[in-house]
Amino acid sequence: MHEETVYEALDHAHGGEGQWAFGTGFDEPLAGVDTTVPEGIDPADLGAYCLMLGDDALVLCQRLTQWVTNAPELEEEVALANCGLDLLGQARLLLARAGSVGVLGRSRERATASIPDEDALAYFRDPDEFRHSGLVEAPNGDFGQTVVRLLAASAWRLALLNRLRESRDPVLAAIAAKGVPELTYHRDHAARWVLRLGDGTPESHRRTQAGVDAVWPLLADLFTATDVETRLTAAGVAVDPAELTDEVRDVLTLVLERATLTVPEWPTPQPSRGRAGEHSAEFTALLTELQSTAREHPAATW
Repeated sequence: MHEETVYEALDHAHGGEGQWAFGTGFDEPLAGVDTTVPEGIDPADLGAYCLMLGDDALVLCQRLTQWVTNAPELEEEVALANCGLDLLGQARLLLARAGSVGVLGRSRERATASIPDEDALAYFRDPDEFRHSGLVEAPNGDFGQTVVRLLAASAWRLALLNRLRESRDPVLAAIAAKGVPELTYHRDHAARWVLRLGDGTPESHRRTQAGVDAVWPLLADLFTATDVETRLTAAGVAVDPAELTDEVRDVLTLVLERATLTVPEWPTPQPSRGRAGEHSAEFTALLTELQSTAREHPAATW
């Protein structure tokens, strides 16, 4: 009697058509969720906003995974990978929300029909179609710079998602509520490393201070609202990023001072080039790494 293999069982579970090889899971991320856009909210603006936040998470996730097999100790490899997985989950939900309101751009034209919207957005957009901040796309640098960047990004994102729990879009509010405990861990984990390195040996202090000095200018574009954010803030959906300034500055200042690090002058806010689709050559290389296999085999199944 033939015993069904696990591969045959998976194939039958999906109607014998196979599973797209590069997907992030078996289930629709928003399955069973009412994705109706509340009255008075522009679906295009909502989708664009979810792209911004989803791209921030996706790109930082990819940067963190570059530390796998490279972190200074095995436990830290696992911790950074877990932070990346949390961010990947947030990205998946946010990109799925963008897809649910029809914000797909040219990615849908490039992807086969069987590829879910969130995967089409992750794998089949070109660099100028991404809307993340400059903070998350910058190269990792050394470990000191990486944990400083993770601290800054997590402090900013946690302050934002805490407020987005009250968003008029119930889907976005639910995504934010799920992300808050994850980001609390990310922020606190990074803070412990900054304290350990900043107040450690002369060499660890020097390297961490260099990381602070490299990351600090990248904060400038996090606190200026785009036109989309301005409209959605007025509609009760988004948060004006300028409202986050004091909280984020206080958190970073507290950690850096306790780590005996010099706190640079707060950068002057400026419009975000990344939110407008202007990115560095380093991001193009990162995206190629992320998308290469999916683009080479867009119809692959297993």
